[in-house]
Amino acid sequence: METIVWALLGIVAGACIATQAPINAQLGREFGMPFAAAAMSFLAGAVALWALSFAVSALGGTPIRFGAPAPWLLVTGGLLGAFFVTSTIVLTPMIGTAAVMALAIAGQLLAGLTLDKIGFLGTAVREISMGRIAGAILLVIGALMIRLL
Repeated sequence: METIVWALLGIVAGACIATQAPINAQLGREFGMPFAAAAMSFLAGAVALWALSFAVSALGGTPIRFGAPAPWLLVTGGLLGAFFVTSTIVLTPMIGTAAVMALAIAGQLLAGLTLDKIGFLGTAVREISMGRIAGAILLVIGALMIRLL
């Protein structure tokens, strides 16, 4: 049962990303600049996450630890997210939401296979099997079909 719940959470998260792309693209048109739209999107998310963090901290009695800054590699996630959001703002009006999502998922899968192989930042090491390669190839082909056909 727990596996189903986590799978559904992943599907809902993916649906949120797909929905976010056209919303942010429209925000980019309103602002007239993709970077401003990405900044507004991140600001809204940051405010919501900080409010949630403080609420959970207060309810659970677990203080938020503010201390020495995190190593540079650990704060690049926000930069990677900014690149992703800005890219979707630019690409969605040009090639459509489905194509942007298909290509993004293909990129995520290829990077994920590589990161699994090396156990990036202590994650579980997973070998690149023929089944995983076949799945990645099918997904990349599917992404190209969504974009080109």
